[in-house]
Amino acid sequence: MNPENYRAICEELKPHHCRLVAVSKTKPVEDILQLYGAGQRVFGENKVQEMCSKYEQLPKDIEWHLIGHLQTNKVKYIAPFVRLIHSVDSLKLLAEIDKQAQKNNRVIDVLLQMFIADEETKFGLSEPEAEELLISTEYTRLQNVRICGLMGMATNTGDEAKIASEFAQLQSFFKKLKTSFFSAQPHFKELSMGMSADYKIALRYGSTYIRVGSMLFGER
Repeated sequence: MNPENYRAICEELKPHHCRLVAVSKTKPVEDILQLYGAGQRVFGENKVQEMCSKYEQLPKDIEWHLIGHLQTNKVKYIAPFVRLIHSVDSLKLLAEIDKQAQKNNRVIDVLLQMFIADEETKFGLSEPEAEELLISTEYTRLQNVRICGLMGMATNTGDEAKIASEFAQLQSFFKKLKTSFFSAQPHFKELSMGMSADYKIALRYGSTYIRVGSMLFGER
């Protein structure tokens, strides 16, 4: 764990009202506890099994965020405790989260994952697909899931102008959805974008959650 980097990032985020998700995937419980001891409470995991195992072992005031691709058959394992799911990329997944949340007497907060990069390996909805989801009858019937904003991953490139244009596009679509679908819903306010390499750019475009791992824990 790098305490200097942690403190520097926290200071940097303050004026932007942005929160840090410490990406703890593949990291042992001891490393997470070190960062917890420094004051961090929000941790992000990619895999359901790993997140459940860490949830059992670590303090219960940790906010667990699922930031990786989520399969519908795995939702039931995290439904009792997950705080925010960043990676909802289909109506089918949203409906399953709603179903499992209902079983646990919870409302689960989620973000719609948008496809903004030039890379086929990344998941996410296109803008027309997201709008189609939000006007669907099935979505309007869901009562135990709450869409709080959008998540996106920029292209993995050194071209800062390209990254900036992708984040600008996501911010613009976020504003459009806020006006069209969520104007009366104050909880629609989150933009999860920016990782270790590009979070400084993301902050310029209104990111409210950055997902940082290697700068805090060292390279995997």
